[in-house]
Amino acid sequence: MFIIENGEEGFMKKSTAIDVQHRSQLAIYLSLPILSWAFYDFANTIFSSNINTIFFPFYMDEVLGTNEVMQQVASTFISYANAIASLLLVIFSPLFGVWIDNTGYKKRFIVWFASISILFTFMMGIFANVQTTVNYSGVPLSLFLVVASFVIAKFFFNSSLVFYDSMMGDLGTKEEMPLISGYGVAIGYLGTLFGLLVYLYVGNSDFHRAFIPTAILYLLFSLPLFLINKDTPIPKSQRKSLKFLDGYKEIIQTFKDMKQYKAIFTFMIAYFFLNDAIATTIAMMAVYATTIVGFSSGQFIVLYLVSTVSTIIGSLAFGYITKSIGAKRAITIVALIMIVALVFAVFASAQWMFWLAGSLFGISLGSMWVTSRTYIIELSPNEKRGQFFGLFAFSGKVSSIIGPAIYGTVTLWMKDYGTIASRVALSTLIVMTVVGLLVHLKVNDKNGNSK
Repeated sequence: MFIIENGEEGFMKKSTAIDVQHRSQLAIYLSLPILSWAFYDFANTIFSSNINTIFFPFYMDEVLGTNEVMQQVASTFISYANAIASLLLVIFSPLFGVWIDNTGYKKRFIVWFASISILFTFMMGIFANVQTTVNYSGVPLSLFLVVASFVIAKFFFNSSLVFYDSMMGDLGTKEEMPLISGYGVAIGYLGTLFGLLVYLYVGNSDFHRAFIPTAILYLLFSLPLFLINKDTPIPKSQRKSLKFLDGYKEIIQTFKDMKQYKAIFTFMIAYFFLNDAIATTIAMMAVYATTIVGFSSGQFIVLYLVSTVSTIIGSLAFGYITKSIGAKRAITIVALIMIVALVFAVFASAQWMFWLAGSLFGISLGSMWVTSRTYIIELSPNEKRGQFFGLFAFSGKVSSIIGPAIYGTVTLWMKDYGTIASRVALSTLIVMTVVGLLVHLKVNDKNGNSK
């Protein structure tokens, strides 16, 4: 569904040509389509880090977090906003898969969806500057408008990634996928480092001032993909007349194939739990570090920079590790690193413990993207790859609802206990990661590859 069968024929032609040339690693990395594709990761990671992870949570805590109880309420707002954005993606992602498989368009949808995301990121900055006396239960109307804009911006950001991920299979051979995947993730997290330059303008207060500069950077570094990469559309005469529900029918049909492709379905379950922990940690780490562990906003920015460097190193390293030992073993290592990171974060009583947790989580974050995308390609037969990438995305987005929703519910229920509420909420992610690892160890990839 998300890696088009479009072009299975076109992809095979490309692959054959590349096989003959035996591209070097440098040739892969300097290929203009791959480089511009990776720069979109650079662009959207600026949004992900600046808005999703840092300045939106900082803004919410600045506006709402006037005491320990209200800090937990701010955490609940952030968690539920992320959950709603993920819920919308779950609803619409089957339609996106239908569009890709039936039209062959990927870049075209990235352009539209990224542009909408950029617009509403810009509107977050506009609404945050609105002075209004209108409020609901003590919460100003401007904050509700900022949260609504965040939900829309994040939904379209995530939607564009469905099409972005689907482009990867057209950029090289199956053997090159680990290197291309790792390269894209590494370039993406360089975007984190660049995006954090906004902090020099924002400083330690009025965090809403980061929203408009982030939107501008998001647009600027999206332009290479917008202008360079090309779609290979399916001729209109070969397209089917499809309806929205056809996307869900494909998912249902995929589930019917479960017995035939048991390995990949087992991994989907494992990924559900692993991604649950990742998505929630990304959304909540800024507020957790500042309100629970005692980091200042400036200290957290430095911590995030260190974590991002760890992510870049981990992404590149696990591209080679995955190629050497296989994706399944690599994912096992990444999951173990995640568990150690979360344990340190939950029990952090001193800042050095969270420094260690942040660095380890950074390694696991980028590495999980590299290894999981590669594993899906390993497990999926060519004729089913689009279908299984669709289910992969669907599984990830459903878990992106559950994790933040559980976290937010725990902090809401236990808000009167102050910081203990957030520690208990974060500890649920350890459970999720352990469950994901145990399920992953049951994947029989020999069966998966034999189908």
